[in-house]
Formats: sequence, C-alpha cells, structure tokens
Amino acid sequence: MTLTPESADWLQDISGATSIEEVHHVQTLWSGYGQILRVRLNQPHWPNQASSTDASKFTSVIVKQISPPALEEQGGGHPRGWNTSQSHHRKLRSYEVESAFYSHHARRCEASCRVAKCLGQADFPSGQIMVLEDLNQAGYPVRHQGLDATGVDQGLRWLANFHASFLHTVEQADRWKDLWPIGTYWHLSTRPDEFDAMPSGELKDAANKLDNRLNQSEFQTLVHGDAKVTNMCFATKPNTPPAMVDFQYVGRGCGMKDVAYFLSSCVSESECQRNESRYLATYFEALRNAMSTRGIEQAEFTSLEISWRKLYPVAWADFVRFLEGWCPGHAKLTGYSRRMVESALDSLDDQHGHSHSD
Repeated sequence: MTLTPESADWLQDISGATSIEEVHHVQTLWSGYGQILRVRLNQPHWPNQASSTDASKFTSVIVKQISPPALEEQGGGHPRGWNTSQSHHRKLRSYEVESAFYSHHARRCEASCRVAKCLGQADFPSGQIMVLEDLNQAGYPVRHQGLDATGVDQGLRWLANFHASFLHTVEQADRWKDLWPIGTYWHLSTRPDEFDAMPSGELKDAANKLDNRLNQSEFQTLVHGDAKVTNMCFATKPNTPPAMVDFQYVGRGCGMKDVAYFLSSCVSESECQRNESRYLATYFEALRNAMSTRGIEQAEFTSLEISWRKLYPVAWADFVRFLEGWCPGHAKLTGYSRRMVESALDSLDDQHGHSHSD
C-alpha cells in the first residue's frame, strides 16, 4: 500500500518537496475504505503556508487516502457485517464532513483543543486525499488504550475546550450546515438497521424520546462524534493538553454525548461508577473556564450545566441503544451503562408524570 502516482505528484507539488523519501502504512481505514500513510518529504517549503516558520517544518505528514470499494465489491469488509447501501453512503458522507471541518472550522481550535493542521486536500478519480500535519512530529507521539486519572482529566479538558469553542444558539445552526446536522456516528436517524436489530423492550420503546431530548437541548455545540481514547494523541511534555484526530462524525449536539462516549472508551466500569462525580466536575470546571475566556457569562454557564448534567445518563442510554442493535454482546454493555439507561428512562417518566418545574 503506497501513494498512487497522481497523489505522489500532487503532494510534491503542494509541498514544494524535492522528493518523497519514505512512505509508511499507518492503518487501513474502517471497512477497507482507504488508508492512512506517514510520508517523509525531502526539503519541503510548503508555498501555501503563510508563515516562513511553517513553510519548512512539515517534513513528515499524514496522508489520508480515501478510495471506497464499490458497494457490490464490499463483501465481508465490515468487521460486524453491516454492509448496506445506507452504511456505504454514511461513510462517504463522513469523509466529506471531515474535509469540511478541516477546511472551514478547525481554525477555531486553539492549543487547549489541539487538532492537526490541514496542509492540503484534493479529489482524484481514485478517491479523495487529505494531507495533515504529523502530530508525532509536532510533539504528540503517545497513544493509549486506557487512561489513568491524569489522562482522563486531560481528555475531558480537551472536550470541554472544544465544546466551548463551538457553542451556538439554534438560530446559528446554518453555519454548520456542511457538517452532520446531528453529530456522532451512532445517532438514531442514521442507524435504522441497528435499531431494527435491537431486542424489544423499554429502551427500544423510548429511543425516539431519548434522541429528541438530546437533539432539542437548549444548549448545542459541535460534538467530535467519535471521541475515543484511541483518537487522542498525547504529548511527551507533561501538562500539555492532548490533540485529537478523526473528525468524520463531527456535527451539532449536546456535549454529554462526547463525554459519555469518551469515558466508555478509556475507563473500567468500576472506575466510571466510583469517579463519575469527579469526572463530571473536571469537565464542567474546564467548560466554565473555557466559556469565561470566550466572554460567555456565568449565568449562561450555570443554565448549561444544569441542563447537560441531566442529559449525561440520556447520552449514555442513547449510545447503549446503538450497541444493543449493533453488537449485543459488546464489552461496554456493563452494569454501569445499564444503570445509566435506568436513570435516563426514569427521567422520561418524571417529565411525563409530574407537572412541577425542575
């Protein structure tokens, strides 16, 4: 697996490199939709980069080559067998969304919610190509499968700063129309096959109501949409916030979707149970500080915190709904996630059963 000749010519052209030194395969994209490569360049000077300091420093870059298989050729490409036309079109759209995020929105992300710099994008007959800064070269070479308390806090702070950067009102929804109207890869309207496969029961019956509560939250931001620990790149320098990759499912939503999903990806059930209040306190403290530095008033933060804390179990339940249809024996279907589902279902009952204002 290597660069296609047309991609290699184009990369040399946009980077000003005298040659391409090495190409290493990093990983194949989900369901065989392309590949990620690390490419070493000889003496690049990046004519499209504004500052001269940037112009020569990107000697190593990440190239994301998207070359989807034709639907009829997919066969058993999906690890769990979900090869449908809907799934194919969702993946194609996800790469368009990622391209739009890097082109139009990523510049809002500061050091507190670091993302890779996008150095170039193009479409070829063989597929789409995206060139990104190599975060390993930029000082973020550490990857984790699970996290200790410090790592969890760093991840939650990244999310809080990202969410603060993209908070908006319903009237401002149009500014994100090139992204998913509802962020996350598991949201209900894009997962009818998995919903049909769910066992019947209370959670399935309540799926639409839970989805609506998240979508109609008064406070909306952009959610990363796949904020798992393996998409975080940690720095070698202590106390440096991590960087995040993989923005295929970024879109509007309640920040709790990212928080619940992130915690499900990096800490055990017992740690989630034991430290839930501390994790949420860390996130909301970071969010308050980030909103404050962006000139958002304390009163608005207080309202948002009250609203989003109530939606934390709802976000968990929404993710569990997806897992129950997609992979019923999944390791994330724990006692803790079940308790979150019960709490979310109880909150729906409270809404309907009481007339008092909460």
